[in-house]
Amino acid sequence: MGRLDGKVALISGGARGQGAAEAQLCAREGAKVVLGDVLDAQGKQVEAEIRAAGGEATYVHLDVTREADWREAIETAVHSYGKLDILVNNAGIVIRKGIEDTSEADWDRIMAVNAKGVFLGTKHAIPAMRRAGGGSIVNISSTAGLVGSPYGSAAYTASKGAVRLFTKVTAIQHAKDNIRCNSVHPGPIDTPMLQESLAQPTRREDFLQRTPLGRIGTPEDIAYGVLYLASDESAFVTGSELVIDGGRTAE
Repeated sequence: MGRLDGKVALISGGARGQGAAEAQLCAREGAKVVLGDVLDAQGKQVEAEIRAAGGEATYVHLDVTREADWREAIETAVHSYGKLDILVNNAGIVIRKGIEDTSEADWDRIMAVNAKGVFLGTKHAIPAMRRAGGGSIVNISSTAGLVGSPYGSAAYTASKGAVRLFTKVTAIQHAKDNIRCNSVHPGPIDTPMLQESLAQPTRREDFLQRTPLGRIGTPEDIAYGVLYLASDESAFVTGSELVIDGGRTAE
């Protein structure tokens, strides 16, 4: 028995890193997975890997800043697999600049992907989940959505804080629809997005020193948290924050 048997999941940013790990784990646990991204070749590769392993998956082109793309992705899930039970708002970008160096275009781009993308996905998933009798929305925020950092991008931090509180509003307003909504707050995770930052040897050392468990997280560390929140095991969990950061924000 898989932990997501009979469920249909849509995962944004599913072509690589955390999103790919989440898609593969959900499929291994029995979900039918629709994964969306703008990286089409990599997304189709993940779809092929899931199918080769005996899972069910469909890749769709999904620019999370475009409402039409979201409508199409959710229609694909419902048309292909009959319903939508799970949405993982995983897509995100970072531009590592301080406040004074952040351009208006930088700010707008980060907010469009990281905050508006979560809003649009949630907006269009809710009617489909209501028809299915309920569902689980998992929003990937960050430890940057909880605390500030000396190295943190101001725009990224603001966008992830927005995700954290948007999650709570969604949870409160749609509990009556049996739709749960929770946020996941990863610390430093070994993904392509972090690699640029870790290229500086002093930065990697600092990351390790400031993480009580003494290592960088893996995409699978996050995927297992997503799996728990997506599954019925977390049936009484909504409006909550799951911090997966090796202890960084505990200090």
